[in-house]
Amino acid sequence: MNKAITDLLRNRERLLSAVDADDWAKREAMPSDEEITRVRRLIGRVKTELDKLGKDEHAQIREAVAIVRRARNGVIGLGLPRVRQPLPDLRVERTA
Repeated sequence: MNKAITDLLRNRERLLSAVDADDWAKREAMPSDEEITRVRRLIGRVKTELDKLGKDEHAQIREAVAIVRRARNGVIGLGLPRVRQPLPDLRVERTA
């Protein structure tokens, strides 16, 4: 969660320092103060709820997060079908 707020703030600073971007583009891409506040509130709520959990529940959450991260990185499959790239057609068409 902290990564989310860090990314928002970093992106905002990058946009503020971008001299070659048009003002309208900066405004459109800039995370709003409201968005940043909502993310901070969400982080606070999650931390509060996590503090209420016991050791076993913390361990289960860490295990679930590890599984999701491995799946996201392609280390494990989740039984989802994979779409393969079509093989190139290697036949050379003769015109003569």
